[in-house]
Amino acid sequence: MSDNETPDNTPKPEGTPKPEGEPKADNTAVTGTTPQSTSAPGEDNAAADGAPPKEERNLGMACHLLALAGLVLPLGNIIGPLIMWLVKREESAFVEEQGKEALNFNITIAIAGFVSFLLTFVVIGALLLPAVFIFWIVMTIIAAVKSSGGDHYRYPLTLRLIN
Repeated sequence: MSDNETPDNTPKPEGTPKPEGEPKADNTAVTGTTPQSTSAPGEDNAAADGAPPKEERNLGMACHLLALAGLVLPLGNIIGPLIMWLVKREESAFVEEQGKEALNFNITIAIAGFVSFLLTFVVIGALLLPAVFIFWIVMTIIAAVKSSGGDHYRYPLTLRLIN
């Protein structure tokens, strides 16, 4: 018997509602109720899935993006995350973790950039400097996106100088 036939194999008239609890074609019961959300519209459900709240995620993202100050200021890639980490580390464990991670990565990049600069005198640095720069930009953007999503991001190839 199909969904549009009655028990005596005659077609049901169009628009006939199914009785309450009768299974649909996909074997799910029709109950007439829909699940209701337990949170208010626009409310952040980060705590429910274990992710940090939106404000902490934004501050963690800022720790990573402040490293881009290095494009404008000498050593700005270290100073930006350092200031954010020093100001907000007491308020949030997530911001403290992401701030330390951003700081460690940018110190590592500064060291790599300095070594690459020294190696320009033996030509290999001319290849390394652009590679370090591109790696820095790409990894900073990836870290900001992951941190914004609530992930506890760890940079690859990073010296963990600040614990």
